Parts: sequence; structure tokens; C-alpha cells
Amino acid sequence: MYKSSTRSFPVYDSLRQAIIEQALKPGVKLPEDSIGETFGVSRTIVRNALVRLDAEGLVDIQPNRGASVAEPTIEEAYDIFDMRQCLEREVMQRLCAMDPKPIIKALKDHLAEEEKYLGKDGTRSIRLAGEFHILLAELTGSRILANYVNEIVSRCSLILARFAQAHSAECGVEEHAEIIEAIARGDAERATTQMHSHLHGVQDRALLNPEDDRTENVAQILSRYRPEK
Repeated sequence: MYKSSTRSFPVYDSLRQAIIEQALKPGVKLPEDSIGETFGVSRTIVRNALVRLDAEGLVDIQPNRGASVAEPTIEEAYDIFDMRQCLEREVMQRLCAMDPKPIIKALKDHLAEEEKYLGKDGTRSIRLAGEFHILLAELTGSRILANYVNEIVSRCSLILARFAQAHSAECGVEEHAEIIEAIARGDAERATTQMHSHLHGVQDRALLNPEDDRTENVAQILSRYRPEK
């Protein structure tokens, strides 16, 4: 989903996925030389990827200090969740006014993937949970709306890595199923209410966790995200 194709973008894709899957935690340093060696590319290519991620709010670049995974403040966290509520409300309104058949098939296929990895692969479950919301936006047919939702969902994943209490992925899967049911009925009010409740549940679990381990070996983590040749 949202994969890039040019030579410089696999680094961006891999870094972005590692951040979204919470393998790279907020505050972790992202040294250009180490990342370049991991992917076999120049520091210029790495820098271009980091600049793009900085523009998306996932990386923080400071002059003379280099790049690190962004550390959102609690104020930013609440603001981002407020904006996400607005965007996903619009998604629900649009989907419920459309032919539900192709929408429901795509959503149920994705839900099956979420259920497949539930309790088996926590990293993939995190990514699939976010991609469910991105898929919802894509199914509206609005590229602009999908791009906005894609970015804000990614930033929410970063927020959860920074301010998150352990939570059950099972709750998320059940809530996704309820949202799908409401869309299938074309019930915009119900779908909007379900989405609002779902996002508030995620937000309510955003509690400060002072035990974050930021002594990660970035090269070792990113080696798992290196594209196969």
C-alpha cells in the first residue's frame, strides 16, 4: 500500500514501515551512514528519504544533530486525533452513499487478514489495523482524501508508539467488523458513530509509557525491512 517505485524510494518505504510498525521507536537516532550501508545506497539517497519523512511528521531533522524518529507531544497527539475524527467521518459519509458490494468485499478480505495474524504477529497486526483505515479512504475514490488519511494514520501509529499502553488487537478487529456491517447497511449515522467510538478507544489508550527503550540497533532493525533483490 502506497509503495514507491524509483530507486531512492525503497529506503523511504522501509523506514516508514519500520516506524509505523513501531520497530523504530520515537526518539531513535537515524544515522545516514548506517542506513546507507544497510541498504547499499549513498547518504544522499538516505537524506532524501529522511527529508520526505520529516515532511510527513514521522522524522525530525535538526541542524547539526541529524535525524531521529519524531517524538510527538501530547498536545500534538490530541490535535492529530481530532483531525483524524474529521477525516474519517467524511470517509464514512462517502462510503455509505456508494454501492456497498465492492466496498464490503474489499473490507472483508482485509478483515480476514487481520484475523489471520491476530495473536500471532503483533507487528503485522499493528500495520494491518492502520491499513484498514487507509483502505476505507481509498475505497471512496478520492485520492486527496486517501492521501490525507494515509498520512494521519501513519502519524497516529507514531503517537501510539510514544504514548501507548498495551492493548488488545482483538478489540480493534471486532470494532472493524462493526464498522463494515454499518457500511453494508448504508447506515451513515451508525457507521460514523462506530468510527467515532473506535477512534476514541484508541485515543483513550494513548497513555505515557516512560519505559521506552531507545537503545535500538537501527541497522539490525532495518535489515529486516531491506527489500529483497
